[in-house]
Amino acid sequence: MPRLAYVDGRVVPLADARVSVEDRGYQFADAVYEVGAVFAGRLFDWPQHLARLTRNLSALNIAMPMAAAALDLQARRLIALNRAREALLYIQVSRGVGRRDHAVTPMRPVLVMTVRPFDFAGRVALQAKGIAVTGVSDQRWGRCDIKTVGLLPNVLAKAAAKAGGAAEAWLVDAHETVAEGGSTNAWIVAGGRLITHPLSARILPGVMRATTLRLAAEHQLAIEERPFTLAEARCADEAFVTSTTNPVVAVVTLDGQAIAGGIPGPVTRRLGQAMWGEIERQTGYRP
Repeated sequence: MPRLAYVDGRVVPLADARVSVEDRGYQFADAVYEVGAVFAGRLFDWPQHLARLTRNLSALNIAMPMAAAALDLQARRLIALNRAREALLYIQVSRGVGRRDHAVTPMRPVLVMTVRPFDFAGRVALQAKGIAVTGVSDQRWGRCDIKTVGLLPNVLAKAAAKAGGAAEAWLVDAHETVAEGGSTNAWIVAGGRLITHPLSARILPGVMRATTLRLAAEHQLAIEERPFTLAEARCADEAFVTSTTNPVVAVVTLDGQAIAGGIPGPVTRRLGQAMWGEIERQTGYRP
């Protein structure tokens, strides 16, 4: 069965999915996006993703393409049509199609959605092994809290990390303070406390980040939302990343230096198990 996409009101084969060359998402990266995880055919943390999409569109003064309830219906319909069991739902909303002009004028937003298979079960093996991370200079714009499609600095940072043998880049300022990863939120465990950068314009308010904080509180783990540096991370007891595609994955080396003896630490493993429990509670999925 060919994969299907939703494009501006129509469901079409993915191979035939098109948007105008004058779409402002293409011309100016004038668009936002969301990525939701599908487990056993069900969306995980979906209300939070929908709320973030609504908030980000409002921040850019882009209208919702349809009512939230209608978007929810269309998203679930697309998942069902693609017979998706374990997958990623990608949603993109651009300001619309119009004459190429920097000035913003009223126009109708364009909604695109796709569904692609994703091997979440494979993340269990990754969690058991952990990943390597390297620090990269943060070259992004000043509103990283808005999930726009303008991801070139993230792409280049992750390319630099990959070229150095790492799976992820931690984006740092001139003082080597860690903001977040190229596509993940960043965490360390030090002195018995779970530490992650506070919400600000420097980081994306990750949905998985919020769920991890909730689960940590439920497991009575001490939490400290504050910036930390690469030097502090190198000396940390543990480190890990979170994102929709990486539900609590340990960082076992940072800039080539082992963390926690080069294996996932006990707090990271505990949170990973708690996250899979939450995924099962919401969706019935068990890897």
